[in-house]
Amino acid sequence: MAVMAEMTTAGAFTALITPFSGDVIDEEGIERLVEFQITSGITGILAVGTTGESPVLNWREHNAVIGKIATLSRNRCKCIAGTGSNNTLEALDATEHAAKAGVDAVLLVDPYYNGPSSLEIRREYVAPIARKFPDIAVIPYVIPGRTGAQLLPEDLAILHETFPNVAAVKEATGNLDNMRKTRSCCGAAFTILSGDDGLTARMMTDPGIRATGVISVASNIAPGAVADMVRLLEAGETEKAGRLESALDPLFKLVTITTAEKTPYGDATCRARNPLGIKTLMEILGMPSGGCRRPLGKMTLNGINIVLGAARKIQAEHPEIFAPAADFFNIDIDARLNTPSVWNHLYYEKY
Repeated sequence: MAVMAEMTTAGAFTALITPFSGDVIDEEGIERLVEFQITSGITGILAVGTTGESPVLNWREHNAVIGKIATLSRNRCKCIAGTGSNNTLEALDATEHAAKAGVDAVLLVDPYYNGPSSLEIRREYVAPIARKFPDIAVIPYVIPGRTGAQLLPEDLAILHETFPNVAAVKEATGNLDNMRKTRSCCGAAFTILSGDDGLTARMMTDPGIRATGVISVASNIAPGAVADMVRLLEAGETEKAGRLESALDPLFKLVTITTAEKTPYGDATCRARNPLGIKTLMEILGMPSGGCRRPLGKMTLNGINIVLGAARKIQAEHPEIFAPAADFFNIDIDARLNTPSVWNHLYYEKY
């Protein structure tokens, strides 16, 4: 089980976005993004997670993207494949394809909408996959805010005790007590990976959690800086890591952008959820991205202004954060952040 030991090392894994050109997957864009990530020093790439818009890819596309990224990353960095579903048979099929493609691990998001109990998630979802694919690391992804279901620490510990290949979790509950319970139940050798960029430092420094890395959204744009932050935290250089975390914070906050919008019937709250904010910024900066597939669409002008404000703050105070992307993709960051024609098509003209 060499993969198991390797998966427990600290690292910054990028939850890679899926670039689109119209409604077609941009394969050249994938290649460029993967190369940018690897040359920037990330530990691994997550192919077709929710940041990669897995809910709107058909299974042919889903498998094709995983296969492509597995090939591009082979012998260069770890590859995790998002194979989760709210249908165990689909997840088994997807995991079989990913295993044949040569990935190092699969990520299983808690089954969404149909709302199984934690017991059912363990017995009827994760366990059948872990049992069938013992040579692949199986990483449950716990994000109740998106799924309406949650694999609890107690059931995660039973899985870890039963299946050696269940030795890590992507933790995105936002609940530090839940994370501490996971550490207490699963033991010191179990890997907790942050699923929330903004909580990574706290999760890695909390003695009751001791996370060892992150599966990051922000690293789509700033992989080198996110990887450096994780390495500094792992080395105990918390002051340096804290400065880097502060520099990255405006980027971390783009995961969900909430605005108040005027309608003929009063104010309405609009939430632009991941990956809309990060893909919009990538498009503004000139990186391979494309828009989101429906039903995700565009932002409001208020949302665009929040994205621009965050990016301008980083560029003014910490230009080194965007410098690697500027160099790799040959883009003028300042020009793109101050040219309205770059983003005028990226928002709805009226609510």
